[in-house]
Amino acid sequence: MDKYIKHSVMRLGMIGAIMMAFFFATSTYAQDSVIVDSVTVGSTTAKADTAVVAKVAEATTPTLNSGNTAWIIVATILVLLMTIPGLALFYGGLVRQKNVLSIIMQCLLCVGMISIVWIVFGYSFVFGTGFMESGNPLGAIIGGFDKVMLHGITPASLTIGNIPEIVFVLFQCMFAVITPALILGAFAERIKFSGFLLFSLLWAILVYIPMAHWVWGGGWLQKLGAIDFAGGTVVHVNAGISALVMAIMLGRRKDYKIGAPMSPHNITYVFMGAAFLWLGWFGFNAGSGLAADGIAANAFLVTHLATCVAAMTWMLIDWIHNKKPTTVGVCTGAVAGMVAITPAAGTVDVLGAIFIGLISSMVCFYMVAVVKPKYKYDDSLDAFGVHGIGGIVGSILTGIFATQYITGENGAKGALYGDWHQLWIQILATVATIVFSAIMTYILFQVVNKLVGIRVGTRVEEEGLDVYEHGESAYN
Repeated sequence: MDKYIKHSVMRLGMIGAIMMAFFFATSTYAQDSVIVDSVTVGSTTAKADTAVVAKVAEATTPTLNSGNTAWIIVATILVLLMTIPGLALFYGGLVRQKNVLSIIMQCLLCVGMISIVWIVFGYSFVFGTGFMESGNPLGAIIGGFDKVMLHGITPASLTIGNIPEIVFVLFQCMFAVITPALILGAFAERIKFSGFLLFSLLWAILVYIPMAHWVWGGGWLQKLGAIDFAGGTVVHVNAGISALVMAIMLGRRKDYKIGAPMSPHNITYVFMGAAFLWLGWFGFNAGSGLAADGIAANAFLVTHLATCVAAMTWMLIDWIHNKKPTTVGVCTGAVAGMVAITPAAGTVDVLGAIFIGLISSMVCFYMVAVVKPKYKYDDSLDAFGVHGIGGIVGSILTGIFATQYITGENGAKGALYGDWHQLWIQILATVATIVFSAIMTYILFQVVNKLVGIRVGTRVEEEGLDVYEHGESAYN
């Protein structure tokens, strides 16, 4: 009897061992066929658990997306092309030949100086999280000091889109670079180089960086739900309003005559600059989704379409109003369309792009051809009339034409599709940008003017900034 019981227990044990072995073998196979070489049940279990943990960790750890990374690197280069040589040629061609080098120098200054500021602490102030995570009230204004000198950011650090954070730092750097450069179009041909240097430095730190944090870095406007895909408020409204304040406070050029605009010295440069801006704007807008995906493709499409519509609209108005279609007019209209579609590029479809291009061109033309002569302010190269007004129009129209056809089932939509609340948010964000930019620019003008002076002397203005400020002449 004992022998029979012992034999039965042994058989049951063997059956149980076989069933357990079968169970662990099949479960291991299901978990990506992890192979173990141990013969004991205990060690098989340990090996299987370790493999499962490793696989789960691997699945949850972000891995670099080479496609997105390659695209954002290209987009970064394209945005840099917008400042040098794009804006330098566009603005440089519009001024008189005695001041073209001053424009080029100012654009170069913005690239060099603002890039250093951005990498040292600007990026941390916009996209850092130290203050917000600690509950510091300053988190409403700036991000924090946690990424100063890019602290903690290594080549292996990834961000949205699974791209290296270093690439994101440089991509955003190009936006910080071009924004103060846009302002110079309002006070061209009459500002001291030293005054421009100090003003641009302080403006980037005290105006651009807080605005960028509010809209893109987790600040109050972003939490409110404001849509600014690529810089309608942060870049264009911000720079455009500052341009108007500077133009008014500096006063008109000595030989400026109402209704008799000064002729551009090189329209070929204007065309070349506009072409570089058009090319670079694809990186500016299509790159802002931080991925090589359908949103980038849509931003690419609507940017081009709105630009074409705006350019053709400006040409037709110019033809009717001035009896001739001009190259400068078409180039200016194209820029107005690119400015206006910028905040909306990730949320509107073809219909929205067409209307944004059409409306922005008409409004900007009216500001440049009618309002500016009427109120007699000398916005030299129409920085306010094109960038400021174009940004305002685009930001507000985003609240009308945003559609879930592009943003997705749970995405944003505008008043045209039933969400009037989004329109009011866009208006609030735009007004807040206007007020903040105007007040800060007024204060900075007073400070810089007292410290180093801003406007050049009468003789320097008459003879040209190139020779007096830089000791060079563009044409010998």
